[in-house]
Amino acid sequence: MARQSISFTEPNDEWLKAQIEKKEYSSKSELVNDLIRQARKQQVQIDWINAKLEKAEKSGFTSDSKDDILKQSKALLNG
Repeated sequence: MARQSISFTEPNDEWLKAQIEKKEYSSKSELVNDLIRQARKQQVQIDWINAKLEKAEKSGFTSDSKDDILKQSKALLNG
């Protein structure tokens, strides 16, 4: 496993420590690796949505731009 040295802002470091104190994770490394895994999964989903939007936009399925559709989707998700 690759070792890295990273720095955190004070609020982020406090949040990390709090998660460990709550026994959510056993170490900062475990927590950071989990956050990265979640971000990677989210990026796969975003890429899939973007591909679908581009395909629909090119097919004439909608006259809305990709940015318009993303804004509408975010508005629906955020309530």
